[in-house]
Amino acid sequence: MNGAEPLSTDQELLAVPRWRLAPNVAASAGVAGLAVIWFVVALVRHDPPAIGWVLPMSAVLIAAWGAWRAGTPQTADMPRRYFWRYVAVGVTLIGLGSVSNGYDYLTAGYSNQVSGLTSGIYLTGLLVMMVGLLRIPGTRRARAEWTRFGLDIATVIVTVLTFSWHLLYPAWATGGLAGTWSELAVIGGGFICVFAFVKVAFTGTGAIDRRALHLLGLTGAVGAGGGATAPLLAAFPGVANGPVLIPIVCLVLSLAVDRQLRAAHQLTPASRPLSRRPSMMPYAAVLTTGTLLLISAHDRTDDMFAVAVGAVTVTVLVAVRQVMALRDNAALVTHLDVRLRELGEYQQQLTHQATHDVLTGLANRVALDRDTAEALAADPAAVGVALIDLDNFKIINDDLGHAVGDALLTAVAARLSAHVPPGTTVARLGGDEYVLLLRTGSTADHEAALIRLTEQLRRPVSACGHDLVVEASIGLAPAGNGAGTADELLRRADVAMYEAKSQGRGRYVVYTPDMDQHGAEQARIAADLRVAMDTGQLHLVYQPIVAMADNYLYGVEALIRWNHPQRGPVGPVDFIPAAERTGLIVPLGAWILGEACRQAVRWQQELGDRAPHTVSVNVSARQLREAGFATDVAAVLQQTGLAPDRLTIEVTETAVFDGGTALNELHAIKALGVTIALDDFGTGHSSLGLLRTCPVDTLKVDKSFVDDVTLGGQQAVVAEALIHLSNGLSLRAVAEGVETAEQADALYRLGYRYAQGYFYDRPMPAADISGRLSEPGMRLSRP
Repeated sequence: MNGAEPLSTDQELLAVPRWRLAPNVAASAGVAGLAVIWFVVALVRHDPPAIGWVLPMSAVLIAAWGAWRAGTPQTADMPRRYFWRYVAVGVTLIGLGSVSNGYDYLTAGYSNQVSGLTSGIYLTGLLVMMVGLLRIPGTRRARAEWTRFGLDIATVIVTVLTFSWHLLYPAWATGGLAGTWSELAVIGGGFICVFAFVKVAFTGTGAIDRRALHLLGLTGAVGAGGGATAPLLAAFPGVANGPVLIPIVCLVLSLAVDRQLRAAHQLTPASRPLSRRPSMMPYAAVLTTGTLLLISAHDRTDDMFAVAVGAVTVTVLVAVRQVMALRDNAALVTHLDVRLRELGEYQQQLTHQATHDVLTGLANRVALDRDTAEALAADPAAVGVALIDLDNFKIINDDLGHAVGDALLTAVAARLSAHVPPGTTVARLGGDEYVLLLRTGSTADHEAALIRLTEQLRRPVSACGHDLVVEASIGLAPAGNGAGTADELLRRADVAMYEAKSQGRGRYVVYTPDMDQHGAEQARIAADLRVAMDTGQLHLVYQPIVAMADNYLYGVEALIRWNHPQRGPVGPVDFIPAAERTGLIVPLGAWILGEACRQAVRWQQELGDRAPHTVSVNVSARQLREAGFATDVAAVLQQTGLAPDRLTIEVTETAVFDGGTALNELHAIKALGVTIALDDFGTGHSSLGLLRTCPVDTLKVDKSFVDDVTLGGQQAVVAEALIHLSNGLSLRAVAEGVETAEQADALYRLGYRYAQGYFYDRPMPAADISGRLSEPGMRLSRP
């Protein structure tokens, strides 16, 4: 009336609460109850009504209907559906057997004898159910399993037939041989079903509910066991056990169907592995047969009884020994299973460790090479490799410790993994180098991804309570143009990454073929530079720093020069980047510092008061990042005997922008009494901020602010602002790159008192400085 869809029969069955009987179970219970009443009446009256044979067929129809419904598409998958329909057909055949049995009973004058036809129909029904059971996928076994299965069945059936023969022997002795063999066949078939259903229930199928299988095994047990006790009714002529056994069997079968239907709405459980527990059925059969032997021998001679006792005792002892051995074997197998699982887990750990970085959990070089090869084979046009190197990571590691450094590397790994395109392999090569294997999109897509990633990396990273700002230099190498291997792609990405570093921090560069030529040239220069350092090809020149009021030579700046035996003069702009990239700048810088200090001492010895007041030495960012650099400076001063105030260390703003080790080293150098100068001031990252943290004595104003100082405009404004800033902070200002008298005059009017540049003199050898300052009255070559 309310428009709701009526429930199907299956849904009605499934909807029955756990505490209520399903309709088919209730109907089967009713028929079984009537059958029991009929049986009691038959025992009392000794003249049972023939109407009792209607009950088995009614019970069979109810059970067959339930089994068929359990195999409908709405309530079962394919294996389960076939099985329950086989059961329905088998039960129907058993019902037909009961009809034949009833016919035998009525036409033979209420005889309990079972005809061959009736036995054949019963056995066919049992066989159909067995076929349905063995067609379940989960019951498939290896040949050895089938052999053990057959031996167990043979043991049970021999025991059952022996026991049944003992009970049926009186009937055989009176001439009922045909009926005896028929009953034996049905009883044996029933117990085979019992064993098969219980065995499958213990091993598991995943398709049929285990409890339903147990109930089906009980069904066979009730039928076969009841049939085996038929001789006990010999004292009640005309009373048959079929009309009561079959309804009870059908009731148990209906309970099995109900159990299956109630479990149908649950997810199908996974098939359980075959049980390793030894089957107790064969041993129970041995015990039963032995008991029967003792009973049979009890009435015979004492000698036969003693032999029977001995045979049974030996059999029991052997069986107990075998059970213990089987249990020991099962325990050993279980132990081996545990060890194998542990070994498998250990192998998985080893495999993971072999392909992943221990610290960050990212892929390592092995996994990266494998994934790159697979990506190149699948779609080389979409492949790109990006090499990421964290800028100034060594400073963080040195200043804050390795624990903070490791935490930073892990945090960066997590951020990379969270912000790369889907399908990207993120790997760590070691140190502060990461690699991205980009598998999809074009080079433009890869560049867009790197831009987004660079922005994410600039966000502060928390590491052990420290909020750190990280920037990275990234080299991107697209596949193609001969880059057909993982090694080549990574090499190109490395070349592009170093190019990014040479252009500044926090940027990416895409590889181009000309970078190889540049890189090869840098490598050749670095190799030759190492030879030059060992063979005396390097020398220093000195550019004067002038007191503008009287053109007095206040100091000099030491500059490195290289005369190559084949190439001739090689400018610093060519070999200093190669030295920075290869790390040669550290020993090269140490040589420059020592040579400049020794020359300053020689000037003092030769010229006395006319010697340059200070010698300036440029120090690279790489040198300042070396912990202990201030100690090296102190050692040079002690070895050469130069007073600390006669030495000026020049650094760029970029070298000390991040603070850390570089800034600490500068403070330590300042504590020695050495003067600190900021070179190329005004062109770095944050000049004014550095003046608060860096121990500066001198500002060297960059040439770019001097070039157009005579024209007014922005350069003149900046130049004027810088001199006011220097005066306000009590710093000495030196104007760099002065090339004309007009520039010198304009700078002097703005307030500058120190300068250097080609207007005053070009860099010259130490001997020229000595020659000009040794002449009386000579200060510089230009008035």
